[in-house]
Amino acid sequence: MEQVAYTDRVRRLATEHLVPLTREDGRINRPLVSAMGELGLLRDLYGGRPDEPPRDAAALQLCLLRETIASVSPEAETALALQGLGSYPILQSGTAATVDRWIPGVVKGDVIAAFALTEPGAGSDAAALSLRAEADGDGWRLSGEKLWISNAPDADVYTVFARTSGAGARGVTAFAVAGDAPGLSGEHLDMLSPHPIGSLAFDGVRVERADVLGEVDAGFRVAMRTLDLFRPSVGAFAVGMAQAALDATVAHVTSREAYGGPLSAQQAVAHAIADMATDLEAARLLVHSAAQAYDAGADRSTVTRSAAMAKLFATEAAGRIVDRCVQLHGARALQRGHLLEHLYRDVRAPRIYEGASEVQRTIIAREIFRERTSR
Repeated sequence: MEQVAYTDRVRRLATEHLVPLTREDGRINRPLVSAMGELGLLRDLYGGRPDEPPRDAAALQLCLLRETIASVSPEAETALALQGLGSYPILQSGTAATVDRWIPGVVKGDVIAAFALTEPGAGSDAAALSLRAEADGDGWRLSGEKLWISNAPDADVYTVFARTSGAGARGVTAFAVAGDAPGLSGEHLDMLSPHPIGSLAFDGVRVERADVLGEVDAGFRVAMRTLDLFRPSVGAFAVGMAQAALDATVAHVTSREAYGGPLSAQQAVAHAIADMATDLEAARLLVHSAAQAYDAGADRSTVTRSAAMAKLFATEAAGRIVDRCVQLHGARALQRGHLLEHLYRDVRAPRIYEGASEVQRTIIAREIFRERTSR
């Protein structure tokens, strides 16, 4: 009942206060983020009581929050999620001074955060990073490029992963980099769904030892810990969109007259609704199971495997559901401005970012084989 009351409250706040602020220009919507801060929704990205400073994250609460807002406004959900994704590495691995510098502003909605991992030559193969961090006195200078970075180039702080030594996953270090750092520039990218995404160029950007998140040469662990938390919640985002699509379709097929009765009287339509509802419920349960494993402190392999399963199944299922809902609506669903037209564009990206579906399958298989060989 407590979770139902929470999601009801979030849905009401999103409907009344966030939807009127949404727009589709593909840039950071600062009034929207600020409103989420004022409503306390950004504080809900983290664990603990609302009246205490953030210390960690509560995965199930994060999933409930993302699913609920996504069912009302994918744009608002995306803006909220990006605040969490960009700031969580700072909270989990930053020094006390770094946390104090950035996290209060993120929670208030005054500071826009971003997660900068992907590069032109390092997408699914995240260990192939080439952004260089060259030693410079007691700090480093960053040189190279990042691509497909959400909230770039206008974020106030970036969690940046750069190569400090070696090759592969080892030798990568995470840094907190101010958006106005000298030598940092970027460009906005126009995408199918108008989200704030861009590229970044680092021309000798100076970072200090205090800017390191975690340990030097151990930044890949920071990235993977963040993704283990956020992958199930990407599934929750997909579930929220699929729920909105299914709700709209049930309303449509029960009111649309065809062949002498409502569309819902057609067995093919009724079975399609049944299949979609089953897929949706299975996706939701996988998401909640993965989140509960994270919150319960399960072993790393279990957390990683369940997170990958949740993201894989939920995002793929949501894609199927939204596509079938478009089919049941017919041409009207493809008209610009229709809910399904919007969801049709938005639901595609989650199957790619934070690890494409193919990457999730590789992770799942790896953990299964690893578990078998360790017996």
